[in-house]
Amino acid sequence: MDDRALAAAIVAGDAVALRHLIDRESGRLLRACVRVVGDVDAAADVVQETFIGAVAALPGYRGEGDLGHWLVRIAVRRALRTRRLYRGEPLEQVDVAGSDDEPDNDLLQRERDHRIRDAVAALPEPYREMIVLRYFAELDPLAIASATGTPLETVRTRLRRGLARLRVELGDEVAA
Repeated sequence: MDDRALAAAIVAGDAVALRHLIDRESGRLLRACVRVVGDVDAAADVVQETFIGAVAALPGYRGEGDLGHWLVRIAVRRALRTRRLYRGEPLEQVDVAGSDDEPDNDLLQRERDHRIRDAVAALPEPYREMIVLRYFAELDPLAIASATGTPLETVRTRLRRGLARLRVELGDEVAA
């Protein structure tokens, strides 16, 4: 079933179509939200809110672009809002005693991830959205252009500029 037909079926109240959409997209949305928020439970809440909001907004879905990319964009924006709400509060508990192999490495990795999420959240809007969609939601530049309605070269420029800002902020933690 193509995305337009799937959206139309969901709008018409087809529970099977809705279950299909949730099964198809929830993994990708959860991965993207966990990367933004840094907490699995908070990310799961964001994904659930995304589906609830998206179902309500589906009558306005024009069928331009991929439905999954549309959902990722909604989820990422909700995750960024959630991240701002939790700013200053730790979203995850680091259980060093629970890790048998390398607790110091786990702690360092979590700290690094936290710094990266904070630096991305602090980026100005056009760069933040592009970076999150590219590296957290794992969309390619063409998919980002389609999902956001932004010209491909503008997407590429914003990605380059966003990464340059992150390199200044994070130094060696950001790969080229």
